[in-house]
Amino acid sequence: MELPKFILGDNTDYPNAIFIIHTEFPRFIINLENDEVEWFEEFDQHDEKELETETENYIKQATEFYDREITRYND
Repeated sequence: MELPKFILGDNTDYPNAIFIIHTEFPRFIINLENDEVEWFEEFDQHDEKELETETENYIKQATEFYDREITRYND
């Protein structure tokens, strides 16, 4: 099965949270309510340094995906 790069997630146990699931490496879920990120990958010390610089980009991409989805939903 081919998955989209981002998936929008919702859960009634977290009524204010908006979750974006990133399905490609590095896989993660971000809560757009507070920008908290949960990684599904294990990283070594070298990966962690690169990840620190890329995390802001991942958050930006997830936010842009969310904005696009909401715009399409409202249209």
